[in-house]
Amino acid sequence: MQVASVSTPVAVPAVAGPAYLVLGGISLSHFLNDTMQSLIPSVYPILKQNYALDFAQIGLITLAFQLTASLLQPVIGHFTDKKPLPFSLAIGMGFTFFGLLLLSIAHVYAVILVAAALVGLGSAVFHPESARIARLASGGRYGLAQSVFQVGGNAGSALGPVLAALIVVPFGQPSIAWFSSIAFVAIVLLWQIGRWYQPRIVPRGSAAVTRHPDAPTPRRVALAIGILIVLVFSKFIYLSSLTSYYTFYLIEKFGVSTQGAQLYLFVFLGANAIGTFFGGPIGDRIGRRYVIWFSILGVLPFTLLLPFAGLLGTALLSVVIGFILSSAMPAILVYAQELVPHRFGMISGLFFGFAFGAGGIGAALLGEVADRMGIEFVYQACALLPAIGLLAVFLPKMPGNSRAAPAR
Repeated sequence: MQVASVSTPVAVPAVAGPAYLVLGGISLSHFLNDTMQSLIPSVYPILKQNYALDFAQIGLITLAFQLTASLLQPVIGHFTDKKPLPFSLAIGMGFTFFGLLLLSIAHVYAVILVAAALVGLGSAVFHPESARIARLASGGRYGLAQSVFQVGGNAGSALGPVLAALIVVPFGQPSIAWFSSIAFVAIVLLWQIGRWYQPRIVPRGSAAVTRHPDAPTPRRVALAIGILIVLVFSKFIYLSSLTSYYTFYLIEKFGVSTQGAQLYLFVFLGANAIGTFFGGPIGDRIGRRYVIWFSILGVLPFTLLLPFAGLLGTALLSVVIGFILSSAMPAILVYAQELVPHRFGMISGLFFGFAFGAGGIGAALLGEVADRMGIEFVYQACALLPAIGLLAVFLPKMPGNSRAAPAR
């Protein structure tokens, strides 16, 4: 058994079991963070109408938001692997605070793009270090901790459209500024979490990374990371087709009102949150490879049916699709962390960041396709994306004690 010693800072768990209060706090902060972020796609119909935007311009707003988060998250994660910054979470939330204020007063398309990019920057700072804290507070139950952490974000994403329907639609774009109060609450909460995290950071040289003799070779690890990235790509391109254009699809195909479409979007995103909650603990029990396999490929029959369903069928299928697809992310993230246990922040930033980037690129490309071919064609084409889940068969088995790797 090889022991690899390194010399950069690391956070070491100080609890025998999960620190549920900390997990609850980091999940709540994720809920607040993603509630604010989900306002951006939720107000697309308002922005489209007010400023005569086409679908391609709508896609570029998503791209501005998600590419900022995507490009910076792995960089921030790599930096915090070397130097954890416990209070960076509160500072990062400040970018979201100013981004929302700017979006509420923006009357020029370029300013809307800048506001979306600021909110994306807040996300880039938030996710790698908060995922690290969730692992630190897990007490060894890494899948459970990631599910609790991620379900907060998914629940926030689900609530955003409802708040947009109840507040932003009737009161207009300036009402987005009211949500800056949520950012202030999140800043206070994250500062307290940073205080819990700070004394648990010790020199990494005093810890050791134990590698199991049956662990995959570096070549297989690289192949597995590549496969996971492709799976995340297929998952989030499809999810982007729903989060960015589902409201337009329902309005155009079924004549649903803007507020009604946002409530349907809430139902879909709520299913995402529930699926995320179950994905991690199930992976802890039966193995993460099985969860990854089922959650990506298993959704294919339902995505193929969606373009041909009526309104009720579309709503029901969106629930099934959201539940199954979302169960993958906790399993994918923890599996990747086990593959590369000495680069926890970078891996977390890479996968969260790639998820944002894939969604942003997908939103921009799908916007172009929707303008040329129609919104219904988008869903017919995207229905085949989950077939990429067949690649999961090439993921290596992890040794039985891989869950014992220390939190980094």
